[in-house]
Amino acid sequence: MPRLPARARVRPLGVGERTLARLFRRHTGPSLAQWRQRARVPGSPRHLAAGMPVTRVADPPGCDDPAAYTTAFRTLLGRPGPPYGGHAGHRPRDDHASSLGAMVEHRMVDVNGIRLHIAEEGEGPLVVLLHGFPESWHSWHRQFGPLAAAGFRVVAPDQRGYGRSDHPEAVDAYTILHLVGDVVGLIRELGEEKAYVVGHDWGAPVAWHTALLRPDLVRGVAGLSVPPPFRGSRPPLPAMEQMFGGRFYWNYFNRPGVADAEFAEDTRTALRKFFYWGSGDAPGAGRKQPLVDPERGWLADMADPEVLPEWFTEEDLDALTESFSQGFTGALNWYRNLDRNWELTAPWHGAVVTPPSLYIYGDRDVVPAFPGTPELIERLPSLMPGLRREPLKLAGCGHWTQQERPDEVNAALIEFLTSCP
Repeated sequence: MPRLPARARVRPLGVGERTLARLFRRHTGPSLAQWRQRARVPGSPRHLAAGMPVTRVADPPGCDDPAAYTTAFRTLLGRPGPPYGGHAGHRPRDDHASSLGAMVEHRMVDVNGIRLHIAEEGEGPLVVLLHGFPESWHSWHRQFGPLAAAGFRVVAPDQRGYGRSDHPEAVDAYTILHLVGDVVGLIRELGEEKAYVVGHDWGAPVAWHTALLRPDLVRGVAGLSVPPPFRGSRPPLPAMEQMFGGRFYWNYFNRPGVADAEFAEDTRTALRKFFYWGSGDAPGAGRKQPLVDPERGWLADMADPEVLPEWFTEEDLDALTESFSQGFTGALNWYRNLDRNWELTAPWHGAVVTPPSLYIYGDRDVVPAFPGTPELIERLPSLMPGLRREPLKLAGCGHWTQQERPDEVNAALIEFLTSCP
């Protein structure tokens, strides 16, 4: 095959080559040798994932179907679409979800005395993705393809109390030590000695604490929405009780059976309201503390959108609703251990996360606006020796970070993961 013109000669794509080749062959049918010769574009996978325009790919002389190359790269980045014209930010939801879903494998594993359902894709260093409340492994479905293509083995569990994983009955079976133990056990069960750990919402404290308690197992740690833990001088529930007169949502969730029943009465509607309320699309997002009228419940004052946000499809809502077919009690039990976690982590008071780290949050997310959190985020670079960059703030993004801004999150994660030792 003729060589590319000099102006287009840049280094070949090297990371995740098997996955890249598979995607390429899906559209063009060349051999791996042809892939290695043809797959040259003006930029590296990291640059592409960072959202640079992908309007055309260098056309080797004699190429029968140059448009197919761009289609392959758009599929790789989760942005299927017309091969010419448009911008890399264009990302049709349904095509992307279906293309990724065909590659993700599901199975059950025995971990830390319970069974966890996991979703898995890719080969290479292990990346464990930990979801938050009220979510499931599916919250990461737009990260699987890009991270696997970048050369990583991507695994996202339904954490204990969620989805198809076990739901222990005892409230005290959901402490931070149990949750960290699940991650440690999962790494071992997957045959790995170390892993990158990434978490969103409640998954972030689990990821941060895994790095804090077992730094020997963590290559790097990233948290979305919830910043790294710095143990306070008082248990969290009494502190919030005093500050907000018992109306803070943590206190509401700690009333046995109350929130459980409210959310389970109409699961689909509850999740639809909750996801819209927490998104950057909702009016006034991130400006008010999440306070609840104990008599009326939380959902009563949440808007029920006529149209879902562009990034959250009916199919996403279907998957989420199905994952809560066993109810919300297991998930809510995480909150019912907040004070117990404070007691259990006393030996690590004053300790800081030491592995390489990354923090990402949206400027319309309510969590970074919790009391004292803005000041903590501002001080993170001086408090966290392993922080690889300033906290990444995503404009217009609400609470559901990796779902609302998948391109930016994927780019930041790939850059971070590939930079770690």
